[in-house]
Amino acid sequence: MLQPDDPRPLIVHVVFRFDVGGLENGVVNLINHMPADAYRHAIIALTEVTDFRQRIERDDVQFISLRKPPGHLFALYPKLFRLFRELKPAIVHTRNLAALEVTVPAWAAGVPVRIQSEHGRDADDLDGSNLKHKWVRRLYNLFVSRYVALSRDLESWLVERIGIPARKVAQIYNGVDLGRFHPAKGPSAIEACPFRHPDHWLVGTVGRMQTVKDQTLLARAFIRAIELAPELKARLRLVMVGEGPLRAAAQQLLEQAGVADLAWLPGERHDVPDILRGLDCFVLPSLAEGISNTILEAMASGLPVIATRVGGNPELVIEGRTGCLVPSSDVAAMARALVGYATDIEKARAAGKAGREEIKNRFSIEAMVATYHGLYDRLYRVDSIRN
Repeated sequence: MLQPDDPRPLIVHVVFRFDVGGLENGVVNLINHMPADAYRHAIIALTEVTDFRQRIERDDVQFISLRKPPGHLFALYPKLFRLFRELKPAIVHTRNLAALEVTVPAWAAGVPVRIQSEHGRDADDLDGSNLKHKWVRRLYNLFVSRYVALSRDLESWLVERIGIPARKVAQIYNGVDLGRFHPAKGPSAIEACPFRHPDHWLVGTVGRMQTVKDQTLLARAFIRAIELAPELKARLRLVMVGEGPLRAAAQQLLEQAGVADLAWLPGERHDVPDILRGLDCFVLPSLAEGISNTILEAMASGLPVIATRVGGNPELVIEGRTGCLVPSSDVAAMARALVGYATDIEKARAAGKAGREEIKNRFSIEAMVATYHGLYDRLYRVDSIRN
């Protein structure tokens, strides 16, 4: 709980909903790994804070649920204004379009630094071309001190297509906890996978099973891979972890093809690091991405990655070295990539090893936290000097 006489400056992180997800996981990692004597933290969820809050390891973080009804945020402006006046944060850090409007009451309440992070484009605007969304971002730019783009792709989109001045945009990659995500020690068999067997080669994905993640592409590519190389039916297995509307659709595809017994779709799991250590290859079939935490976690776990060539994925996966990139929605291309790794296990293992090294060199959680810490310090210091 926040203490009113605590001298540390306060950062208020604002999200739409504090629940399982890559964006929210990034907030958790940032708070858990930032030096405790640097800043205090509070999390405001426009809708609700779920049990996901238990991932925060610090006991001095305040959680606030606003339970926002559908529609514009305007009705909550007075409440947010009073909240910011009470909390007196040094920095308000909003994330994605759903929270961008919060910069207005933060500005009105005198919050000196207002940061907006762009983690990925909106589910109903995958290419970022929606004119309404563009104009909304341009309008609220007046109330934003600095933008953070999680990929170079998003950075160029903000500058070139939205019209945000380049000087206002910082590009910061997500980081991954190398202690939590690492290759299996010894045999990769895990109890979490019921059909894990020494002779099996497991390809899998982890994530919310919703349209933008397009897990049905992986299901269709798995079916096609077995058609292309029938000998793989004896050992190729599919793991799809996550809950959402596409889970039933993927299950139906597998059943219709007569290969449902070769797949495991357990729904949401809370042992993702163990799941990843039990795989032999990771696949991300998304239609759009910002910077994928699951790709980073899979690479840290020593897995070769097959991903669609969208968003920030090409910035993470080095074609031919740490994995393979395929066009989105291309069943044939993904099936060929699956067959390629499943029939050349040494190549797959080499790609996984190279991916682990890439994470160590470029995407450690320590590097991410240090960069955010530096950004917070610079903006807070500049405001302190001005005042």
